Amino acid sequence: MIKKTLFLTIIFLVLACKTSYKTADFTKKNLPSAPDFSSNKSWAVLPGYYPESLNISKDTILKKADVFYIYPTLFTDRRSMDWNADIWSDDVRNEVLQIAVKYQASAWSKAANLYVPYYRQAHYRIFFEPFKDQGIEAWNVAFKDVKNAFQYYLENFNKGKPIIIASHSQGSMHAKELIKIFFDDKPLKNQLVAAYLVGARILPNEFKTIQLMTKPDEYGGFVSWNSFKMGKIPKNYVEWYAGGVTTNPINWDNSKNSLKREHKGLLSKDLSIYPESLTVKVKDGLLLTSIPDIPGKLFLSFIKNYHFADINLFWKDIQLNAIQRLEAWNKMN
Repeated sequence: MIKKTLFLTIIFLVLACKTSYKTADFTKKNLPSAPDFSSNKSWAVLPGYYPESLNISKDTILKKADVFYIYPTLFTDRRSMDWNADIWSDDVRNEVLQIAVKYQASAWSKAANLYVPYYRQAHYRIFFEPFKDQGIEAWNVAFKDVKNAFQYYLENFNKGKPIIIASHSQGSMHAKELIKIFFDDKPLKNQLVAAYLVGARILPNEFKTIQLMTKPDEYGGFVSWNSFKMGKIPKNYVEWYAGGVTTNPINWDNSKNSLKREHKGLLSKDLSIYPESLTVKVKDGLLLTSIPDIPGKLFLSFIKNYHFADINLFWKDIQLNAIQRLEAWNKMN
């Protein structure tokens, strides 16, 4: 099994859009086998079925709330002609556990019971020409898996508990649609603690009744941000970012800046937490972030797009905020 490190994945994500891909026409007969969510094998994480990659959060006592986490695009292999990831592949599963679960989903595990379904995510190339048209079919396959997983979770696991939705990148685009189907102007809205829709453009009026949260103890709404290096604006800013919600994930309010001493902590690749290591500035659609003051700072100084670390950068901030919002929800319900 090839074990890819977090930073190798970063390099793939940074370079992927500049690289040509091998491809073949999309056909359903070539799809990998679908998950069966009645089986533990179709879940990366379930309460009582926590992988070793969650070793930074050893609290596995059952909580009175749940978090449903949808991981980002990890399927970036430019040599693969597949449109959707094979969740039965050891390499795919290892990436989910050793990257997404370890460095992202773990941020919410102290607040609530963690549920992470495997899903046949769409390949990264679908976000670019000339793959967008056929990519729609691959996208629909991925979303169907996510929707089926959430439906199974509701019917078999939730039992009326409050819910946190947590997601990143492709996962947030799927989570946005989940919220529209299951929560927005629906009875389930009353169980929503918060939706952390990170790493994707979410418009202020995206939902009918689910509102942007602008206070750290607010609940029942959503937050979102897209991280970029301070002083750098991406070339696709207008197409991908402008107009999107940008939450300050340090202060969790309408403040446009943060102080270094306010930063609760970054989760680094060595699984250490580094508090007071960065500042942010809020721009329309972008969260501009200083170069984190951590080991490996020189490497990070060469990267403009901090999308890969949207959650890592604010890991402790997210952990504490999820607990705070849940406590506020509990007081009123």
